[in-house]
Amino acid sequence: MSQNAPAVAVEAGRRRTFAVISHPDAGKSTMTEALALHARVIGQAGAVHGKGDRKGVVSDWMAMEQQRGISVTSAALQFSYRDTVINLLDTPGHADFSEDTYRVLTAVDSAVMLLDAAKGLEPQTLKLFEVCRQRNIPVMTFINKWDRPGHDALALLDEIEERTGLKPTPLTWPVGIAGHFHGVVDRRTGVFTRMERSPGGTDLAIEEEMDATEAAERFGADWDTASEELDLLAMTGADHDQGAFLAAKTTPVLFGAAVANLGVRQLLNLLVELAPPASARPTVAGPDQPVDAPFSGFVFKIQANMNKAHRDQVAFVRVCSGRFERGMIVKHAGTGKPFTTKYAQQIFGQGRDTIDEAFPGDVVGLVNATALGIGDTLHSGGAVQYPPLPSFPPEHFAVVRTNDTSAFKRFRRGIEQLDGEGVVQVLRSDQRGDQAPVLAAVGPMQFEVATYRLEAEFGVTVHLDHLPYEIAARTDDAGREILKAESNVEVMTRVRDGAMLALFPHRWRMRSIAGRYPDLRLDG
Repeated sequence: MSQNAPAVAVEAGRRRTFAVISHPDAGKSTMTEALALHARVIGQAGAVHGKGDRKGVVSDWMAMEQQRGISVTSAALQFSYRDTVINLLDTPGHADFSEDTYRVLTAVDSAVMLLDAAKGLEPQTLKLFEVCRQRNIPVMTFINKWDRPGHDALALLDEIEERTGLKPTPLTWPVGIAGHFHGVVDRRTGVFTRMERSPGGTDLAIEEEMDATEAAERFGADWDTASEELDLLAMTGADHDQGAFLAAKTTPVLFGAAVANLGVRQLLNLLVELAPPASARPTVAGPDQPVDAPFSGFVFKIQANMNKAHRDQVAFVRVCSGRFERGMIVKHAGTGKPFTTKYAQQIFGQGRDTIDEAFPGDVVGLVNATALGIGDTLHSGGAVQYPPLPSFPPEHFAVVRTNDTSAFKRFRRGIEQLDGEGVVQVLRSDQRGDQAPVLAAVGPMQFEVATYRLEAEFGVTVHLDHLPYEIAARTDDAGREILKAESNVEVMTRVRDGAMLALFPHRWRMRSIAGRYPDLRLDG
């Protein structure tokens, strides 16, 4: 147990570390800004004017994100609210960046799922709900964009339960249908809060509490409808149960509009009150690591060149136990080698500040930690190893080349950087050699990010030759020899870990070959 165990346990109890996740365009970056606005750590929300002007979005630091109006990488923000330390991780929503989102989910204690009131549950939303359930991550659901036309509130609850298996338990309930939003009733207290967008929409919403009599006089039929729906919810037992929520069996539901800052204060307060704090985490071998044990943590993200003024690489470490102190010497669990944490920072979008200490639940940015890779464990006490981070089999493959021979060193350095960050997987093909590595991706937009960053950050213009493969499966030396005799199949080596991957044009081809060679190893 750590010498400062009581203090560490208290600090861990003050942390709320969660991810904002959703289908693309549901409003994740807008919600991230709105939460930071309510905590008064930024002066105005930067996303409220829509996708055409995102330069103010704190969590979208990459120029490509600002230009295209999408989040293509995750971001970490920390701020204080009501004596609680909030560690908020914004994630990309596009399915092409699923790996980045799922890695972030290993570093959080809960999640806020955004649903578009007009679109309901979309394919990526369902996948994310399922991942959270598999990892026992408690999920709060915020039904967003209630200031625009959308589905019926009760119908959305039915859809959540039918398609996710989680029982929705509304904590707030809207007065007024989607597109005609007056405010919300807090189901636990019965208090109605009228909400109105601030002039310009960049500041906190205007709120006014009313009793039932005043609300009925003001909003008439809309109040009567909401009252009937609240009675129905009470009769069906759709009430919040903290134990069921923490067990990832129910999902508390709130309503609002992040772009207008409506309902965001209620969400932030309920996160502080109900979301789980940092707690013991499972290890590869042995019991869970308690928060008051000596320092330990793991790398869940690596990012380079976040700010043109720095041109450095940052390894994001989730602190799991103990007290982190800048400059402390820790061990790399994989190699056993010592590692010095001299350059430790707290990242707030593009902003960064040196930090001297951190506690379980916090995210520390270790600068220029080139010896670290995604999934690596660091510790200061007895040996501890956290589980490996999830990875996804690639489905898209392309040879990347540059015609500028003078830029080849920069080209190689850029490819190594993108591979280390997990932007793409990099494969080596014997028949093409080191000058033409193969990029492997879950989705084609990863190629766009890779080529954009090679040009923007390394000054290298590249072109891609797409390969006709859709399936990758791990094999071995014996499998490589067997597959040499097969057409339309290629075996490559993944640079990151040396794994051999057999690439096939489609699943039917892979099954056909596997049927002819019973001893052929194909894991995929």
